[in-house]
Amino acid sequence: MPYPEGHKEKVRGKIIESAARAFRTNGIRDISVPFIMKGAGLTHGGFYAHFDNKEQLVAETCRYAIGDTIAFLQKAAEQEKQRPPIHVVIDYYLSQQHRDSTNFGCILPALSSGISRSSEEVRQVYTDELKRMIDFIADVANIDYATGSSLLSSMVGALMLSRSVNDPDMSDNLLAAGKQQAKALIFTQESVIQ
Repeated sequence: MPYPEGHKEKVRGKIIESAARAFRTNGIRDISVPFIMKGAGLTHGGFYAHFDNKEQLVAETCRYAIGDTIAFLQKAAEQEKQRPPIHVVIDYYLSQQHRDSTNFGCILPALSSGISRSSEEVRQVYTDELKRMIDFIADVANIDYATGSSLLSSMVGALMLSRSVNDPDMSDNLLAAGKQQAKALIFTQESVIQ
């Protein structure tokens, strides 16, 4: 009996979601295809019916995860009416909740260190998705691309460092300092525009 229409796309989506959770938490190198398939509730043998190799999965997961992060941050910024949208984005991105929820957070901190050893295809997708994220940040903040690049770099770096240390107070301080600097960068840019 054939599968219902859309079954293959649904299964592929489950694999990508499982990969996104795994890569966000552990990066690329330490995650195996069997681990990803188990996370999707599937057997390892079915992987190649959906992807040519792990590199293709990494590329598609990068697209999915960045889109997911942008959608979440956009929704949060639109719902908050009391503060400038970029402040909402900064406050969430550099929050304890985001730091501690690695399996659902932004994938950039997890992939950044390992992506340089990936294939050109994966690096191109990562580059395109990073540009998309910078465009989103620059648009929400109403700043130029270069300042958006600096702002996102600062936010990703602060998040990475806060996740890396084993001292909870230092981790919280890194987040607080990151928020302060990110908002100061926006304020400085706004002052230059005026």
